Amino acid sequence: MSGFGTVARRRIRDIGIAGILALLLSGAQRSAARQQGGADTAAAAERGRKQFAQSCGFCHGADATGARGPDLMRSPLVAHDVKGDQIGQVIRQGRPDKGMPAMPLSDAQILDIAAFLHARAAEAAGSAGVPKAYPVEKLLTGNAEAGKAFFNGAGGCTKCHSVTGDLASVASKHSSPIELEARMLYPGGKHRTAVVALASGEQVKGAVEHADDFVIAVRDEKGWYRSFRRDKVKVEIEDRLAEHRDLLGKLTQKDVHNLFAYIETLK
Repeated sequence: MSGFGTVARRRIRDIGIAGILALLLSGAQRSAARQQGGADTAAAAERGRKQFAQSCGFCHGADATGARGPDLMRSPLVAHDVKGDQIGQVIRQGRPDKGMPAMPLSDAQILDIAAFLHARAAEAAGSAGVPKAYPVEKLLTGNAEAGKAFFNGAGGCTKCHSVTGDLASVASKHSSPIELEARMLYPGGKHRTAVVALASGEQVKGAVEHADDFVIAVRDEKGWYRSFRRDKVKVEIEDRLAEHRDLLGKLTQKDVHNLFAYIETLK
């Protein structure tokens, strides 16, 4: 019985090892298949990018975000397309009523274009913002000299800022131009403080953490987060960027572009 038990244990061990090896092999095969599938999709999207730029870019922009034609990243047709079934129909038939001619593209070319558009849509959906590698040429559409004149004159920027003080080398302190422009238009950090007067007479002062029509919340001087119903307290809020926010609401697109072009020279 002892010998039989030893043989049985060895068989169980061998079966177990074989099962583990089979699982590992299966996992490796699935991983390789996913990698190959990803590589094939990426290759198709790259071919589609080139084909799209050649056949469609003059109307929809080389990146499919629109030019004379609509932005395809916002297109319901692209969103509902499956492997070119809807995109292909439009490419083959065109939209004469909207000025789009039919395109004599092969099935393979249409599939590649569909892969490109879906890849672009996925990139846009999965991005929290504009890529850091966003070309500065697309941002620098203004006139730096006009921006300098606005900064020193009508913009009133010198009341709070100095190109030799807080803005010295500011363009070199940010990793990308898009980050610099975002900071210019939407300053980060907490710039509002509040004094909350309670019915008991106590006053709570601190940086504003949250404020709406119903609740005011501050981080008090001891670091405690405290929130109050607005109808139960009196609140005075000081916004150090109030003038900045008011100015942004009055800026024209031209002012913004010129001002950014000037700020970008402060390196």
